Amino acid sequence: MFLDTGVARTKFSRPNQTPWIRRLRCCPCYLFRRKHRRNGFVNCGFLSPVSRSLVDALRNDREAAYRSWLEKRPSALKTIDCMLKAAKGKKIVVFLDYDGTLSPIVDNPDRAFMTRKMREAVKQVSKYFPTAIISGRSTDKVKEFVRLQNLYYAGSHGMDIMAPKESVSSWNSHAHLTLDRKGNEVLFQPAKKFLPMIQEMIARIQKEIVKIQGARVEDNKFCVSVHYRQVKEEDLEMLEQKVVSVLQDYPDFRITRGKMVIEIRPSIEWNKGSALEYLLETLGLKDSSDVLPLYIGDDRTDEDAFEVIRKRGQGYPIIVSSIPKETRALHSLRDPSQVLAFLERLARWGKASSPSGRCSNRICALAD
Repeated sequence: MFLDTGVARTKFSRPNQTPWIRRLRCCPCYLFRRKHRRNGFVNCGFLSPVSRSLVDALRNDREAAYRSWLEKRPSALKTIDCMLKAAKGKKIVVFLDYDGTLSPIVDNPDRAFMTRKMREAVKQVSKYFPTAIISGRSTDKVKEFVRLQNLYYAGSHGMDIMAPKESVSSWNSHAHLTLDRKGNEVLFQPAKKFLPMIQEMIARIQKEIVKIQGARVEDNKFCVSVHYRQVKEEDLEMLEQKVVSVLQDYPDFRITRGKMVIEIRPSIEWNKGSALEYLLETLGLKDSSDVLPLYIGDDRTDEDAFEVIRKRGQGYPIIVSSIPKETRALHSLRDPSQVLAFLERLARWGKASSPSGRCSNRICALAD
């Protein structure tokens, strides 16, 4: 398993393997399905009654563990009325992760599309509240997925914060802005000096892992993602060794973990929580006592943003997860379908609370 800093490692393992998953990997049902899955042949009709009972018992155990976990991190769908009641007279600022939050986690990261309903929900929320989307993806990739204009995008875990032309100056006349080749306003790029090394590293990693079936390297501009969701388990150790061997020549970079992905980024003090604070400051809201940041995310990289909100002493950190996990979030949603329901409810409340039925707030998107 990779450590969060440096390149030291211990045994390679897939993330988020709770005890019930490890037990499931030993049961006859799982072993049978795994044996025949690659041939496209999965038929539980061949399982014995004992195996079926074991699978049912494990499923029940999982649901019981999740219900127990919900007692400490209640569903935001059930607590939203209390949230909105407490928000009366205050300013809500919405922050959203992308993968696993607005879109499902998929085997091919290039196919992580959000639905039309989700896009419409984000659009409606942004009419009544400043809204941000934070992602580890590159800014350009998230813009392709979201397809909403007049947005803020902060790709590479907030290391590439950009805004639409002439938008920030209307909020903060002291903000120092430059323009990229497409005319977008660049707010902040703390890792710009690392770009040449990142491109060199990507080429080397691609060359090293080209023979590992299912491994994918994604260029996220200021960070590199090595996806292994489709890699055979017997090849994971080899993949780890090859990535670590390349990284040894780049001491200014570190490895972190996401869902079935190895992420390599510059060793600077910057994360999604830093990006959240930077955007609030840019909008002139960082030191305001009547601001309630609301952050929804599913990955361990979102924990930094959860921590920032908790330290502020006000706001709503919400994790998206269908299994129990350690988190700094105070509320939860099970999956993107519940995220959609939550955003639709929030937009309806915003519309009802707006005197004119509309708000001039612009949408900001912080692009994980």
